[in-house]
Amino acid sequence: MNTNLRRALGAAAAVAVGLPALAACGSGGSGAAGGGKTVTLVSHDSFNVSDGVLKEFEKQSGYTVKVLKSGDAGAAVNQAILSAKHPQGDVFFGVDNTLLSRALDKGLFTPYEAKGLDRVPKALQADAAQHRVTPIDTGDICVNYDRAYFADHKLAPPQSFDDLIKPEYKNLLVTENSATSSPGLAFQLGSIAKYGDYGWQDYWKKLKANGVEVVDGWEQAYNQRFSGSAAGRKAKGDKPLVVSYASSPPAEVMDVKPEPKEAPTGVATGTCFRQIEFAGLLSGAKNTEGGKALIDFLLSKKFQEDMPLTMFVNPAAQDAALPGLFTKYGAKVTDPATLAPEKIAKNRDQWIKAWSSIVLK
Repeated sequence: MNTNLRRALGAAAAVAVGLPALAACGSGGSGAAGGGKTVTLVSHDSFNVSDGVLKEFEKQSGYTVKVLKSGDAGAAVNQAILSAKHPQGDVFFGVDNTLLSRALDKGLFTPYEAKGLDRVPKALQADAAQHRVTPIDTGDICVNYDRAYFADHKLAPPQSFDDLIKPEYKNLLVTENSATSSPGLAFQLGSIAKYGDYGWQDYWKKLKANGVEVVDGWEQAYNQRFSGSAAGRKAKGDKPLVVSYASSPPAEVMDVKPEPKEAPTGVATGTCFRQIEFAGLLSGAKNTEGGKALIDFLLSKKFQEDMPLTMFVNPAAQDAALPGLFTKYGAKVTDPATLAPEKIAKNRDQWIKAWSSIVLK
């Protein structure tokens, strides 16, 4: 797999266990967060942007961008909440819909209606009434399958949650622990959206009886246990089904020459849960004008079209073109499962506890 994807997905896939110290990178400038002509972006380790794109913003705006990365997505949000009274920067990028209510309830962001928001579908604007956050990208957590395995066994790959509990797919699926992995939690949330507040537990009992394997995180599931990824084949993984990302198949063929007819992996599009990533102007930011300009830039066509091959996510702006790698090899997820951020916030902990008692005992 492309090393950029491994870095991006590996960082995004972990759920916070601790709160690592912030590490600075970027274009230099003043060490003071937001001081003078420096605008400071706080994010997770998977934030990535092409050098030329960032330099173009700096040239046009007159601001120097400083990026502070603070571990995986969960750790970054927790760190921002802990330092809310004395924010580390001006803009935070990387809070998603599974953690959004926690950040909003803590007053992490101050309202700002970004330029270009009219190019973003209303369905992605989770805080449209107050504009405390701006949707920047989307990604889908879905079951991926090993095309070669299913061809060799003359078996149709599963396409839905219902399929995964059928006898023909017994002992084929590996997923991540909901308590320790963001993709694992998203897959659980997808099942809750599908089967409801009570039906999801019965579904997981059936999935357990059908031999689902649970590992700690995405790296282990995808790069060690899954037979369809390049790394998994090298590790002699024997699970032809894995919970991963809809963007995983394009990544499997990135830099592969000659270009294959299709990716070695496919996506069961009826198992997807949509994640939406947001950016927001931090309350108490020292450089609010620079922060607003930076959020506008994150929605610009230049940045939106840069994201797919740097962070392996889909742009939020409707007019942003996808690269050929995504359109040729990526899966079109037209009806992903979703849950309201408020419902996730209210039930997340008890859902994880119930899941653990069913699956891990």
